[in-house]
Amino acid sequence: MASEFLSFEDCAQEVRRKINPEKTPETRYIGLEHIEQGSLHLNGYGTTKDISSTKSAFTKGEILFGKLRPYFRKVVRAPFDGVCSTDIWVVRANDGIDQGFLYYWMASEDFINFSMQGSEGARMPRAKWEYVSRHRIPFFDLNEQRAIAHVLGSLDDKIELNRRMNETLEAMAQAMFKSWFVDFDPVIDNALAAGNPIPDELKERAALRASLGDARKPLPDNVRKLFPSEFEHTNKMGWIPKGWKEKTIGDLMELAYGKALASRVREPGPYPVYGSGGIAGYHKQPMVNGPGIIVGRKGTVGSVYRENRGFFPIDTVFYVKLKKDLPLYWVYQNLLHMDIGGLGADSAVPGVNRNTIYAQMWVFPGPEVLSSYWLQLQTYIQKYDHLLEQNLSLQIARDTLLPKLLSGEVRISKAKELMEEYL
Repeated sequence: MASEFLSFEDCAQEVRRKINPEKTPETRYIGLEHIEQGSLHLNGYGTTKDISSTKSAFTKGEILFGKLRPYFRKVVRAPFDGVCSTDIWVVRANDGIDQGFLYYWMASEDFINFSMQGSEGARMPRAKWEYVSRHRIPFFDLNEQRAIAHVLGSLDDKIELNRRMNETLEAMAQAMFKSWFVDFDPVIDNALAAGNPIPDELKERAALRASLGDARKPLPDNVRKLFPSEFEHTNKMGWIPKGWKEKTIGDLMELAYGKALASRVREPGPYPVYGSGGIAGYHKQPMVNGPGIIVGRKGTVGSVYRENRGFFPIDTVFYVKLKKDLPLYWVYQNLLHMDIGGLGADSAVPGVNRNTIYAQMWVFPGPEVLSSYWLQLQTYIQKYDHLLEQNLSLQIARDTLLPKLLSGEVRISKAKELMEEYL
């Protein structure tokens, strides 16, 4: 190994362990769709029972690099053992090279751009191992490599901690929505207290509520009194709280079409580009000012996303334009609880017609209940959005520091000082 440079060929090895998924039906599977574009984050995984062709095996800690359309920068470190698409390289550091350092090297903009230069295929370019093997960076000894990986990894650790905190906040907000607007717990509690009859369809839930006793955590009186203490039967929605209304989705919102935005014309910027599978890149101009809601209409039909920033919805999604003054998060949760995917037409490319969605019904509470809901929820949402914004700043800091550390422009001591501003 030369003393002036580190050559990728000398530092990394492609791990080639093929596996038949039918022989391991419960193994976790990572496809390109499970790796977020540009964020170095794994947004989910599947299982081998849903796939059939030969895949690549990987172990925890190995690097997964999306070689198909490498400009998408789909790079993660495996958080568990599993199998992945053959359009993903499984990479391990050679002796004397730190695995974390190699990971950030492969995630660097310079490495991504270099991999594109040697890719094959016009419409579906794939990076070539033989070509990226030529990539070089300045020499760092093992201690320096570990220090660089530690600095960048500390930022990623903070990002992951924030994500987990947001998962908890989201779960709490979802539980509140379900209790109020799906299970009708406050109405059941009021009916039990008043001795009013409980419809047969709700008796099991009422028995559960009654069994909890004081553990029900009843709402404050001023909030509890906003809910009725009786139910009434409707032809379309069955039993609903008395005085609440049936509304079609078309009464409440428009599902506007997104706009085509080819990858080749996207100009890097701070605004997420949304497809039906989630964030599909970033652009310098938003099409829609946030906050907003995105609904998948083709491909991943029925996916629902909430975005606080301005965003660009592409032509595989709808975005929500409200017709009434409603809490956006209430709309978002209602859409999440729908089986929009089940409304789609059977075809080679799954899709759903917005008129089919418009015809679906929601139970619409009184404005006082919606106002109280939003007041109760604000603390969760404000904290959630704050952590989301903090993560964006952390990602920018990491991606700004990364090339400067690998080039030697910023030394470790200076990087640690800069890092302390964010942690």
